[in-house]
Amino acid sequence: QVQLVESGGGLVQAGGSLRLSCAASLRTFSNYGMGWFRQAPGKERESIAAISRSGVSTSYADSVKGRITISRDNAKNTVYLQMNSLKPEDTAVYYCSAGLRVGANNWYRRGSYDYWGQGTQVTVSP
Repeated sequence: QVQLVESGGGLVQAGGSLRLSCAASLRTFSNYGMGWFRQAPGKERESIAAISRSGVSTSYADSVKGRITISRDNAKNTVYLQMNSLKPEDTAVYYCSAGLRVGANNWYRRGSYDYWGQGTQVTVSP
């Protein structure tokens, strides 16, 4: 059974940083493009970042570009999301996702991903 388990969320003041991790129980983790999404209360889930299978290529939503960095360690079956200069509007549940068909043209689409984690709460106080 495939599991994606996020960790690292919590409460942080505006301007602070958090590093989220997502451990994946995928047998061939390096075959999957990985993404991070978030969902704020009352809003739709939105894509924020994705990384290619090798880790060479990354993509970011405009709302987080320059503040967030996605990375992966294929030896550890783990993807990371380093978040800096956090703002109250970054408050959301953050989800990691894995997809065999994720690419530069579809990374932002929920339907491109095959597996999802349960999410980790990030709360940014003013």
